[in-house]
Amino acid sequence: MASNRKLGKRTDQRVQLVYSQASSLLWHGEIVTTLERAKEVRKVAEKMITTAIRTYEDTVNVDKLKTNLKNEKIKVAFVNDGPRKLAARRRLLAIVQNIPEERAKKEKKAEYKARTKDIKFPLIEKIFREYAPKYDARAKEKNCGGGYTRIIKLGERRGDDASMVILQLV
Repeated sequence: MASNRKLGKRTDQRVQLVYSQASSLLWHGEIVTTLERAKEVRKVAEKMITTAIRTYEDTVNVDKLKTNLKNEKIKVAFVNDGPRKLAARRRLLAIVQNIPEERAKKEKKAEYKARTKDIKFPLIEKIFREYAPKYDARAKEKNCGGGYTRIIKLGERRGDDASMVILQLV
């Protein structure tokens, strides 16, 4: 992450701050922060989405032999990540914070576990399954890439007079 803005932090703290805010932006869809932080988070978040868009369709169909309860060999088809998508997924895993899936209201613990048992990294799955196809279709429709976020100015923060903004996904 090359940055001109220091954000009043040491390098390791600044990098972690930007990556954690980018993770929150991708998980929740919008965050409230200062203008300077929003500009840094925007760069990182858009690069993450672009990485996912370029590789989300790279899948490989694999047939594996499974043994059932009667000791019979059954051929089962799986869809695995291709090499480019796997590399992109690992790059994103290195910088994205793992935000756990939230339990819905009045959802029982067993139902929650059943719903989330296959998903190890929910944010990565959300990026590849929701955002990548959505923004790829948008790019093809409008014939342009990028521009996945918008900054809406709120005004000055009381106390230190920092300009506050809402950073949200388009």
